Amino acid sequence: MAKQTIFGRIAQLARANINAIIDAAEDPQKMLDQMVRDYTNNIAEAESAIAETIGNLRLLEEDHREDLRAAADWGNKALAASRKADELRAAGDAPAADKFDNLAKVALGRQIDAEKEAKAAEPQIANQTDVVNRLKDGLNGMKERLNQLKSKRNELVARAKSAQAQLKVNDALKSIDIMDPTSEVSRFEDKIRREEAKVRGQQELAASSLDAQFEQLDDMGELTEVEARLAALKHGSTPAVES
Repeated sequence: MAKQTIFGRIAQLARANINAIIDAAEDPQKMLDQMVRDYTNNIAEAESAIAETIGNLRLLEEDHREDLRAAADWGNKALAASRKADELRAAGDAPAADKFDNLAKVALGRQIDAEKEAKAAEPQIANQTDVVNRLKDGLNGMKERLNQLKSKRNELVARAKSAQAQLKVNDALKSIDIMDPTSEVSRFEDKIRREEAKVRGQQELAASSLDAQFEQLDDMGELTEVEARLAALKHGSTPAVES
């Protein structure tokens, strides 16, 4: 798996807009569950690839340190050979001195080669170090995103369960409203009130009839008095007027 591909995937997932993805999903909970699985799998793959990249970097660093040590060692050997050559030459043994000077030259050549290898590895080590650091940051971003996803999923599941429970309560309340016995009592009470009103109406009507009868009796009393006075007039007497 290419490091660039891993890095691109890490960057893409770390920048993912969770809320937008949830809003676009038909089933947000399933979408979040799938995203958690995807993130977890990608993190595992990324960790493996990054571990390999880090391992390669550490090998480069070890080789670089080994080249530096070799360069230092060859430098020490060149110095020792050169000093031995000087001692032999001072003692008058020119052939032996030339031999050690040649050894010093060989050591110096080896030192130069080791220094070149060490210097050539430095840009690669710097580049790999930068890649590793960016991969680590991206991986940390993915892990943080994964925690957000898990938290969002747990929140959503809790809210869904709460909503379902509330729906059940609402349905139960509707059933209670439909079969509410107080509604039957209210209808019975209305019926009684109407009957009571009817009774009051009948009583009022009866009272009106009695009043009419008493008024009729008063009228008859007046007519009887008129007849009595008329009879008195005919007999030539004046009936006494009630005081």
